[in-house]
Amino acid sequence: MDFELTADQRAFADTARQFAQAELAPHAAEWDREGIFPRDAIAKAGELGFCGLYAPENAGGLALPRLDATLVFEELAAVDPSTTAFITIHNMATWMLGTWATDAVREQWGEALTSGQKLASYCLTEPGAGSDAASLKTRAELVGNEYVINGSKAFISGAGSTDVLVLMARTGDANSGASGISAFVVPADAEGVSYGKKEEKMGWNSQPTRVINFDNVRIPANHLLGREGEGFKIAMKGLDGGRINIATCSVGAAQGALTQAQSYMQERKQFGKPIASFQALQFKLADMATELVAARQMVRLAASKLDAGARDASTYCAMAKRFATDAGFMVCNEALQLHGGYGYIREYPLERLMRDARVHQILEGTNEIMRVIIARRMLDGDACEVIR
Repeated sequence: MDFELTADQRAFADTARQFAQAELAPHAAEWDREGIFPRDAIAKAGELGFCGLYAPENAGGLALPRLDATLVFEELAAVDPSTTAFITIHNMATWMLGTWATDAVREQWGEALTSGQKLASYCLTEPGAGSDAASLKTRAELVGNEYVINGSKAFISGAGSTDVLVLMARTGDANSGASGISAFVVPADAEGVSYGKKEEKMGWNSQPTRVINFDNVRIPANHLLGREGEGFKIAMKGLDGGRINIATCSVGAAQGALTQAQSYMQERKQFGKPIASFQALQFKLADMATELVAARQMVRLAASKLDAGARDASTYCAMAKRFATDAGFMVCNEALQLHGGYGYIREYPLERLMRDARVHQILEGTNEIMRVIIARRMLDGDACEVIR
């Protein structure tokens, strides 16, 4: 078992770190404060391949392993978790389109998305279907050579500012559950698509979040992803990677917070000496670093399992998401505490990192749902021998 990164992996991480310092760090606080969606910066990320990291090559992507993608996302999130989280969602939606779209749809959207010139939103959650995603009610009816879509989606990242929607909708009857859900590609400006108000959020302010309404929206039949009834399976495959992505954003935010705290402890003086000399604070820093390294290794283990197509990859992804998002928020919160009153003001990035990291414990499946997924597998007879 080799925990060391290859030369190529280190190069990816270094490139991402340099990009983050040059293109994100100078503006992240302003984007957060003013609620600016930085499409230009995201397009620049696309020029480096960051908008199609694991999308297939026939869609213009780099087809990298998920493990390699985590290295990029972590470096970006250490500076700006909000913008990075949107880039990860775009990567997930782009991978889904590149993997399951028809040739015509892939040719229309693939390279535009992987280059970052066009952006995608992932549309699963509904006002009445959050953790219970299989109960979604948005419908898609096949009429001739078109699907007609009616319904609404909630909490959609990028909504109103993106170009294409990867949408889950029911094609089976009302009682068909997960097996009656299909996945579609919907142009974001299609007739009948409308957007609610921009939500005012605690964090993630550099990306808009809105409700999306679908009123007799018509799309060609070839905009179906995969086959009818495969949508929930496709959505869950996307979420396995999405959970790793969000976990990685928490690791990145925590790394940024830890770096700030370590520097501040050596500079800040109280009672005539640097606060780094106080053992109680040293212990706090030690615990933060330990939790962060554990979270990082769990994320990389889950990514490796997903890359290998392991039987229990989904369980490991749920574990990584649960642990890393909890640990990441804790590290950000402790780093803010180490800064005292300065951590609470916006001159320092700690409060922004903490606000952005908090939602990671909720989205891509709440951490309570992650525990359900993990527990369900652990109650199988062979789990204690297999999940290690």
